[in-house]
Amino acid sequence: MIEIKNLTKIYNKEKKAIDNVSFTINDGEIFAFIGHNGAGKTTTIKSIVGILDFEEGDILINGKSIKKEPIECKKQIAYVPDNPDLYENMKAIDYIKFICDMYDVPENKRIEQIDKYATMFELKENLNNTISSFSHGMKQKVALIAALVHNPKILIMDEPFVGLDPKAVYDMKEVMKQMCKEGKTIFFSTHILEVAEKLCSRVAIIKQGKVVKVGNMNEIKGDESLEQVFLELDEEK
Repeated sequence: MIEIKNLTKIYNKEKKAIDNVSFTINDGEIFAFIGHNGAGKTTTIKSIVGILDFEEGDILINGKSIKKEPIECKKQIAYVPDNPDLYENMKAIDYIKFICDMYDVPENKRIEQIDKYATMFELKENLNNTISSFSHGMKQKVALIAALVHNPKILIMDEPFVGLDPKAVYDMKEVMKQMCKEGKTIFFSTHILEVAEKLCSRVAIIKQGKVVKVGNMNEIKGDESLEQVFLELDEEK
């Protein structure tokens, strides 16, 4: 579970990138976070995973504060950023093993997990290649494998489908559904509203640093599509 409580993030001593945001992502649900570029999605996500500090409020990861117990929180989280900034000079397999080391994944388990996800994302033959030689989509797959390989309780992703081929998108959605069945927490931002509408049980819409809608997907969209709801909110002043 992720609990965001009155989160406020200020830049340059005056601009509120996030303004008193509160909502909860429960265990066993896939939660979408949508909004325009610059609305505050990435800032919120980076605050949740402990990359950015914030001025007011708190964020609890399964009851622990990311401010007070950052290491304990991060042990439970896998994070996929909006741009896969990996260690370019490393081989893909070495990067993934490095992540396994960070999360104390046993040798037998890491072999099994790496094989499973590298096969799924059709990257097995490329694991011994240097990451700098990869396309954006291949780097994204490496980031996803590294996130999944330690079997996280909470998966947080910022635009995870960008650059992926259709099969990889399908496979990732299936992984997310399975994690949801296992009671894990999935929170991700996306501009692909159709995917969010079909995949997610709940959604939050952020606009200019404020959450303007949050709740059950069917309740939020009613008889409309999520895209229609989003555009209507965008037109409001």
